Amino acid sequence: MAALHCRIPLILRKLTAKTNAGCMRAVWLTKRTDRLLFCLGTNYQLHSEKGGTNRNVMTGKVDRFGGITVHLSEQDFPPDTSQRAFNVQLRDSLSQWRAEGRIAVWLHVPIAQSRFIATAAEHGFAFHHARQDRSTLCLWLAEGESRLPRFATHQVGVAGAVLDEASGKVLVVQDKNKTKNAWKFPGGLSDPGENIGDTAVREVLEETGVQAEFRSLLSIRQQHNHPGAFGMSDMYLICRLRPLTFHIDFCTQECLRCEWQPLVELACTDATTPITSRVARLLLHGLRHGFHHIDLPAEQLPAVYSGMFYQLYHRALPLTEA
Repeated sequence: MAALHCRIPLILRKLTAKTNAGCMRAVWLTKRTDRLLFCLGTNYQLHSEKGGTNRNVMTGKVDRFGGITVHLSEQDFPPDTSQRAFNVQLRDSLSQWRAEGRIAVWLHVPIAQSRFIATAAEHGFAFHHARQDRSTLCLWLAEGESRLPRFATHQVGVAGAVLDEASGKVLVVQDKNKTKNAWKFPGGLSDPGENIGDTAVREVLEETGVQAEFRSLLSIRQQHNHPGAFGMSDMYLICRLRPLTFHIDFCTQECLRCEWQPLVELACTDATTPITSRVARLLLHGLRHGFHHIDLPAEQLPAVYSGMFYQLYHRALPLTEA
């Protein structure tokens, strides 16, 4: 193979010297040249940590754990790359990564290149997760059993308990098309990258038309094998919100009813869910004795990762201990 690489310039000169014989022959020789270059792997290089390059190895990013992440969409594959050519490329790449001591490979495959998944499976890759436009495969390269983390096991639902302290009323809805139309706080699933307080505010506005602001976290419910979470676990968080507007313009596609209901009634009615009733009593206690007894306010703190922050929810410390 090394000798063949050395002869590439000579081969190219011989091939291109004959391309003036006709357009059809020139096109044929161009395709032939492209295939030759692809098979030799001259278009694929991986920059090692020492700054060198390796032929016939796909490019990737090494993570802090010693694994490598490869996006097929970022490789310079010709559109007509065959599974056979990909197989050679992946085989040589795996050989190189093992020699470098990589512990795992994360392979991101766009849906348009899904034909390569079967080839990757032949090398031991397995599905890790999939999203709308791509699937992610993984392969453990180190010794022993795989220590790769599983994909996300929880979904996060957030509800907003919008309490008008002046009137003692709270905003509640009844979901449409439910077996039991019980009163509950408006809410929904949190979007990726969205803080739970923002989720509560957004969902309340979308479902009821009422604008509100986040005040605190009130409760967390964890439920496993949740029917609406594809067999995964479900985290359901309820936040306390303060209303900024009071006019109701609820979404008729999601809600059957929506109203401001006295908190004392919601706390003792049978026409609600157990968690809503419990949180209503919690809110009633806060309304009567002070919300500092029930609130888990949020504080933004810098993360150990440069330039990143997180929200920490906890009971406020006394000023003398803060």
